[in-house]
Formats: sequence, structure tokens, C-alpha cells
Amino acid sequence: MASPLEYFVSFVRSQSSAGNFRELVVYLIDSVELVTKNGNILDNVMETLDIQQHSLGYLFVLSAKFNDSSNVDDTENVLRSVREFITSCDAEQVRYAPQVYYELCHHLTTALVKNKQHIIQGIHVLVLALEKIRLFNAQLTPIHADLCQLCLCAKVFNPAIRLLDCDIAAIATTDDNYADTKYFLLYYYYGGMIYSAVKNYERALYFFEVAVSTPALAMSHIMLESYKKYILVSLILHGKVLPIPKYSSQVITRFMKPLSHAYHDLSSAYNTSSADEVRNVVNKYRDTFQRDTNMGLVKQVVASLYKKNIQRLTKTFLTLSLADVASRVQLSGPAEAEKYILNMIKSGEIFATINQKDGMVVFKDDPQEYNDQEVFEMVQHQISLVMGLNKQILKMDEEIMLNPVFVKKSFGNQEDDGIGCNSKAYSSDPTE
Repeated sequence: MASPLEYFVSFVRSQSSAGNFRELVVYLIDSVELVTKNGNILDNVMETLDIQQHSLGYLFVLSAKFNDSSNVDDTENVLRSVREFITSCDAEQVRYAPQVYYELCHHLTTALVKNKQHIIQGIHVLVLALEKIRLFNAQLTPIHADLCQLCLCAKVFNPAIRLLDCDIAAIATTDDNYADTKYFLLYYYYGGMIYSAVKNYERALYFFEVAVSTPALAMSHIMLESYKKYILVSLILHGKVLPIPKYSSQVITRFMKPLSHAYHDLSSAYNTSSADEVRNVVNKYRDTFQRDTNMGLVKQVVASLYKKNIQRLTKTFLTLSLADVASRVQLSGPAEAEKYILNMIKSGEIFATINQKDGMVVFKDDPQEYNDQEVFEMVQHQISLVMGLNKQILKMDEEIMLNPVFVKKSFGNQEDDGIGCNSKAYSSDPTE
């Protein structure tokens, strides 16, 4: 008589060959306890299965193996096993059990982040894993958050930015609502951090805003940290804290604002345009900013205040000495003022020239007349983006209008309001 584990292998093989993947998933879920308690021989079980032909069975066994924390600690083994599976598995099969597939990628991310080893290799594995499981580029999966986390740890941002630049139009969900919410928020939180690191503050602000304004009935720590960074990036980009969208949950004002008083104090000091006031607040809450790992952004806030004050001078004066600029902006001296002005000229934030001989700055008007080919191409690109977005909205609207659940609810509401017709109106008998 065959043992339960031998029957398990036989069933996986037969159902995989027959293509009965839905029935196989149900069996595999019921067999999780069986597989888990035989953890010491799971390597032998995997040797009897072919990764490509029996991808579902192999996936469940591999995931059960790495549920054991002692196995996850072996980073090289985890990376090798997951890479081998992701490379050879059948995408059609694993889509029948996406939650287990995502958990396997989470195990890999946990091992790499914990041991700080082979992170670059792990990024390449997750990129391949993502390409296998998602149905189209605009679909968000939990693996997106894992990939962004690894890119942040390795400070290698290009693989993540290629994903982040693609606007999300659909979300891959599982039966675990908590996990779906967690990895959705983490994607936008990590994405905002990556954009902040490459100084794309406009995109970073959008990502933090999405994390903060996501509908919620309770406060999330991810949302709280996103809110703190939202304040800082908003100050850097706009010189003020932009209001949170009106559709945001009341949990923002009720809990998050009181827990972010250091950041609101910094915002209040920033609004005075006094560099001394801002520096005092930074020194007062330095430990808080460092504990939140936001000190880098805070320094950017201070630098943005200097730049804002220099820009204000360009609206009042035609010429100023570097010493006067340093005095009015509260910089340490002419050398620091010259450094800021040169950087701002290079980035196009102001238009000016510096006379090195007498230390004078001459402020100028914007020489751009916005009538060249480059501007035309930029406008054309923006128009094409808007038209593409409009098509996407129309398509999503059509899908919603044709959704049977939506139609049923809408028709039900009409009947409740007395708008719907009675049964005689639908009668085929003209005499009735």
C-alpha cells in the first residue's frame, strides 16, 4: 500500500498530465499539512517531480520547505531553488495558485534582506518571476513591492523604475485581503522612496499620496510613514504641504497628524521662510527624523528653503553681491551662496550670471520662448498620454457598465426608488 506522500506524488503527476489544474490546486491546499510535517524529505519529493510538467505540485512543496525559518536562513539555497523554479516553471500552471507563488517570492525577499547577500541576483530573479505571473504590464502584483524593496536595499533603482513608470490599471488579488492591502501599500511606499532617491519628487509625491489616501478603517504603519514623507516631499517640491485629497479616510486627520507633529512643526517653520527657524526645528527633532530614516529628506527640505529664498530675490533685484545673497538667505557666506546659485543655474531654476571678479550676481529673465521643436515634441507626447488615458478610462467604464453584478445592483436600486417598470410593462401580450 502506497504511503500518503507517495500517493501525493502520484496524484500530482496524473492531474498535471491530464491538465486538471483546478482540482489539483484544491488537493494541494488540503495536503499542506501532509507536506509540512514531512519537511525532512521534501528534497526527495521535489526530485521526483519535473518543474515544468508538475509546476503546481513543485510550487507547493517548495513553498512548504521555505516556510521553515531554518531553511530561509540559508540564503544561497533559497536563491538557487527559487531561481531554478522561476526559470523553468510553467506560467499557466502557477497562475492557478498565485498566492503560493507570491509567498515563495516573499520568502526569497525575506532571506535576501535579512542576510544582505546576493541581492542583485535576487532582483533579476524577481523581475523574471514578475514577467511570468502578470497578465499585462499595467497589472500590479505583490511581487512589485518585493522588487522595489530589494532595489532600495541594493541602491540599484533602474529595474524598479521601469515598473514604477508604468501606471497601474489593474490589481492582482488573492484570497488574503490583509496581504493584498499590505503589498499594495508597500509598493507605493517603496516606489515613493525610490523616486525620492533619484530626485523625481513629483512622481514621489504622487506615490506617497496614493499610499496615504487609500481607503482605510484603521491606521496602518505604512500609511503613517508615507504621510511623513508626503509632508517632506511636498515641502521640497511646492514649498508648502499640499492638502490630502478629500476622499481620504478620516483616519488621516484623527490619528496620523497627531503622530507626525515633528513634521508639522517643520512645515510651520518652513512657512516663515526663516532658515534659522527651520534649523532650530531640525535640531529639536533630529532624533525623531533619524529614527524615521528621513534625515536625508529633511536636509533636502532645508536646501529647498534656501533655493526658494534665492528665487524670491530674483523677483526683487537685478544685481546683488554674493555677500548680500548670503546675508539675506541666511547662508554661511559668499562661497556657499555661489555654490547654491551655480547649482540653480545648472538645473534651470534661475537664470543668472556671476561676475567672479567683483563677486556680483546678475539675475536675468527666462530666455526660453517655447517655440522650438523640442517643446512641440513635448506637447505632442503629453497629448498622446492624455488620449491614451482617456481610452483606458472609457474601456474601464464600459467593463463596469457591462459587469453583471453592477447591472444587477443598478437595476435593483431603480426598483427600490420606484423608477423600475412593473411586470406588465414587460409582458409580451399587447392585450394586458
